[in-house]
Amino acid sequence: MNKRADTSVSLHPLIAERWSPRAFDESATISSDDLRAIFEAARWAPSAFNAQPWKFIHGVRGDEKFTQISSLLIDFNKQWAPKASALILVNALTFREDGKENPTALYDTGLAVSLLTLEANHRGFDVHQMSGFDSQAAKATFSLEAGVEPVACIAVGKKTSPDSLPDEIKAREVAPRSRKSLDEIVNITW
Repeated sequence: MNKRADTSVSLHPLIAERWSPRAFDESATISSDDLRAIFEAARWAPSAFNAQPWKFIHGVRGDEKFTQISSLLIDFNKQWAPKASALILVNALTFREDGKENPTALYDTGLAVSLLTLEANHRGFDVHQMSGFDSQAAKATFSLEAGVEPVACIAVGKKTSPDSLPDEIKAREVAPRSRKSLDEIVNITW
């Protein structure tokens, strides 16, 4: 299933073809080399003062960390995300090394996730980012210290037919992609 974005100008295919499927092939696996590469891409994301305020916890389908991350998801996401090849808990480090609050931690962490996503797509994997998880349970499950804030969970895998999904989720999967117009998000005239 191709859901290439209907863009107002031509964009790089990695951007135009990126979307967030929920139908994952539960027989697909991800190699250690591919996982290392997507995290390496995240490592090289820009960040204020080169603080790199992100920390990832990941599991591959079948291991304990995967099961732990899966248990954090809201019921809707539990219906499809455990079929992914890997699950990642994204955390932002909200304090700098000097103990002061890092006001750009979430922004910088988002940049890291963006590069992670592009590298995964480049390697033939699909990524779906989720806000639907229990962050307090994540803190307890992984004994996260003060200043480590869970911000998202990510499913990484190979997409498959939307027919593998329950009807309610399938309807979302096959719906056309949409975005606000540039005029709604940029305050300049073209």
